[in-house]
Amino acid sequence: MSTAPAPGPRDSKPSPSDRPKPKPTLIFDDPLDQQSSDDTDRGWGERAPAGGSAADLARFLDEKPPHHI
Repeated sequence: MSTAPAPGPRDSKPSPSDRPKPKPTLIFDDPLDQQSSDDTDRGWGERAPAGGSAADLARFLDEKPPHHI
């Protein structure tokens, strides 16, 4: 015999979608103290260092100016 009560309409729990969503908090930090993506090589479109001579050759060929044929 079970000691748990039988589920019924009064025992239903609100679903997660019925709960009110918390409001986002305001952050008053200085935005200039944080590093932006433009401050990094990645923000300027640079590749991560891959290493190896094949990677160096591929980078050289990709970045070669058009007048250097």
